[in-house]
Amino acid sequence: MRARYHVHRTAPGFRIAIATLPQSECVTLSVHVPAGGRDDPRERAGLAHFVEHMIFKGTTRRDARAISLETEDIGASLNAFTSEDQTVYEARGDAESLGTLADILTDIVWHSTFPEKEIDLERGVIAEEIVMYHESPADHIGDLMSSALWSPHPLGAPISGTLDSIGGIGRNELLGFTRLHHHRDDLVISVAGPQEPPEILSLLEPLLPNGLTAPAALPYPEPLDGPRTLREPRETAQVQLALGFRCFGRRDPRRHALRLLSTILGEGASSRLFQILREERGLCYHVASDVVLLEDTGALEIHAGLEPASRDEALDAIRHELALLASRGPSDAEMRRAKRLHRSQMRAGLETTAAHAAWAGESLLQHDEIPSPEQVVSRIEAVKASEVQEVAQQFLTADREAMAEIHPA
Repeated sequence: MRARYHVHRTAPGFRIAIATLPQSECVTLSVHVPAGGRDDPRERAGLAHFVEHMIFKGTTRRDARAISLETEDIGASLNAFTSEDQTVYEARGDAESLGTLADILTDIVWHSTFPEKEIDLERGVIAEEIVMYHESPADHIGDLMSSALWSPHPLGAPISGTLDSIGGIGRNELLGFTRLHHHRDDLVISVAGPQEPPEILSLLEPLLPNGLTAPAALPYPEPLDGPRTLREPRETAQVQLALGFRCFGRRDPRRHALRLLSTILGEGASSRLFQILREERGLCYHVASDVVLLEDTGALEIHAGLEPASRDEALDAIRHELALLASRGPSDAEMRRAKRLHRSQMRAGLETTAAHAAWAGESLLQHDEIPSPEQVVSRIEAVKASEVQEVAQQFLTADREAMAEIHPA
């Protein structure tokens, strides 16, 4: 679906990103709070995630049951997630339900009361979530990789926290986090649906709070003092292996070259690591790379699940491909394929109102603009093989490497 994008700043100061989709029968409304796990106090890891859970547990006008019933009575849904530096609250429904969705979503984001009884109950729910991820090596390796890359910075702690850290979070901490971050003037509200901007603004603006605050200062992680490795023994038959390389943040113009580098290296069945480790040598079932870009820093990560006997050979093969990309760069065929994959995936990913709301909201939050998909495609198409090679040379180096490993005890 093609959208017309608009940006509006409300009288209180919030930015509203609007994606108008005239043919859509659905609407998505989301609130993008520019704070997440990196904003947790060190002794209160999981605070942002705890707030995300508690936001649905009651407001000055609705209890938790009323929030659920009123939403589903109109066939709609509410959802939320917390990342390293963002918390998103989202409502989806039929286009004609926008008014009700706006009333419910703004109520829970700005008028939640955090009842003590609900806090204790939800602490148990989050504890089960923490245990569930910790007991799955394929999931837990992500937290271990973050710790290897970022500790002792808050980015190195699990987004959901630990059993100890969430045990110390009470109502005052939850309220303090929302007062600090839910009223920031860099917060973005995003709407995607058939409505035109005047209708959306007339519905939203009366529901928004006043008294906005300046953005909270975001601390920069200290540089790694050299290669770092974290190993954890488990009662498991497989090795979970992850390599990470710190790099620049999401506003750096080299980000498009980095994404193409990751695509060529380990995204998809035609990628180098998939072809060599799985198809040619049969060393693993799963191997992939990905890019994490934050405001002021980022990383390229590689993950693989391996037989213990294949661990050393696989690690040598991965490092060999990193060295080849740095010394020779990607081929013309790899560049064409990677660019085509990005173009196709972007088009396929923008087929729902939720996708357009995320595109508009995150673009405005992270880059202070809403580029069209065509504009982003043109920027990616302009990347040269030599630029991808330069990124590999500068950042995929042994002195920048962090490694995490879960291995049989």
